[in-house]
Amino acid sequence: MIHGLDPFPPAQPLTPAEFKAGMRKLAAAVTLITVYGPEGRNGLVATAVCSLSAEPPQLLACVNQSASAFAAIAGTRLFAVNVLRPEQQPLAERFYRSSPGEERFEGGQWRWSPLGAPVLDDALTWFECRVVEVVPAATHGIVIGLVTACRSQAGDFLVYAEGGYHALTRG
Repeated sequence: MIHGLDPFPPAQPLTPAEFKAGMRKLAAAVTLITVYGPEGRNGLVATAVCSLSAEPPQLLACVNQSASAFAAIAGTRLFAVNVLRPEQQPLAERFYRSSPGEERFEGGQWRWSPLGAPVLDDALTWFECRVVEVVPAATHGIVIGLVTACRSQAGDFLVYAEGGYHALTRG
């Protein structure tokens, strides 16, 4: 017992709706994870991206294994994470709503990272990553990437919380 409390109270089943309601309170940067695979450019919108270590520079991204870009990321072992600005919300919506492939890349100024991943030229920041490992976790893969290049610019942040997009401005 910890301070008179049972450390493992009786388990109450958590419903998916309760979990989602809680997660809506966790604001996160909006990113586009992009890849160039055998079928061309592809990508997805993601908010489950975070730093893992500074030495060596690594980040992790949680990607649904059923996402069209997942196989290309796992296969090519190279991807990019593009952190969006508030004015790039329409691009995030396009990546979310459009069919997989080139249609998602309409709008925005795209170029190639040093190793060949598609990066958004005017993203707040972008990271080029080599896949170190993909750890299966239920419906997702935790993709661990070694950051091989990065470019950052000043600007405001596009975040997602409470089921919607919001601008986070620098003070």
